[in-house]
Amino acid sequence: MSTSSPETAVAPGITPPQVMREVLGHFPSGIVVITADGPEGPAGFTCQSFASLSLDPPLITFSPARSSTTWPRIREIGAFCINVLAEDHEHHSARFARSGTDKFAGVDWTPTPSGAPLLPGVSAWIDCELWKEYDGGDHTIVVGRVRHLAAHPARLPLLFYRGGYAVTAPADRA
Repeated sequence: MSTSSPETAVAPGITPPQVMREVLGHFPSGIVVITADGPEGPAGFTCQSFASLSLDPPLITFSPARSSTTWPRIREIGAFCINVLAEDHEHHSARFARSGTDKFAGVDWTPTPSGAPLLPGVSAWIDCELWKEYDGGDHTIVVGRVRHLAAHPARLPLLFYRGGYAVTAPADRA
């Protein structure tokens, strides 16, 4: 039984990028800002493709675009922080998604144990070191080994769903 609608059905083996984006936009994702601090100062970028990968060893994964100019700087540093944005952090999402600007201008932050920038009020943070990288088409699949992490249960995560921001409350807060 097919569940495709005529608007999203494509011929086998042919998947236009705009159709892929529209269909996969029906799956909500969290929004993170990945940060590091090195000799040239702090660096960071917004990323939606982030997930937990393994508990033993503790690993996470994310996928920056191959066109990213920030990921190569963070790769060189080798340690980074995943800042899980909270419900009122749309401004951080937009700021760190821009290219060619000083993304940290006017942004307060504190260093994590690795020295990476920790943004204030995040829902959670994960301090990592680069473990491995893999080819992911027009993206790079990055695996980070978790070194330190913490969560703030009172802070709801910012989500991205069907082209816009969203927030959801857990059942006990609904």
